Amino acid sequence: MNNHYILLIAVSAMITMAIRFAPFVLLGGEKKTPAMIEYLGKVMPYSIMGMLVVYSLKNISFAFSPYALPEILACLVVVVIHIWRRNTLLSIISGTICYMVLIQNIF
Repeated sequence: MNNHYILLIAVSAMITMAIRFAPFVLLGGEKKTPAMIEYLGKVMPYSIMGMLVVYSLKNISFAFSPYALPEILACLVVVVIHIWRRNTLLSIISGTICYMVLIQNIF
């Protein structure tokens, strides 16, 4: 049974290494990053954040108590802190903490 786990870890490590080394092997000695990769680097963070917002808010209900107030307040905290500090990580962490405090202690 232990050999099975060792084999699983080894295969996982090899696949992870292959994925990490693939851009260097595929792009080779090119000095300039391809335009498509630069474009994806610019738009992907916003796309991912949009998907996270939709996924996080897809099951809220305005029909029953607490009428989505924790979610709305947490989203407002994220927006305000992001506009104020321009720090994505700080705004996400603050919104998460706000939501957890509201759910655990108030609602």
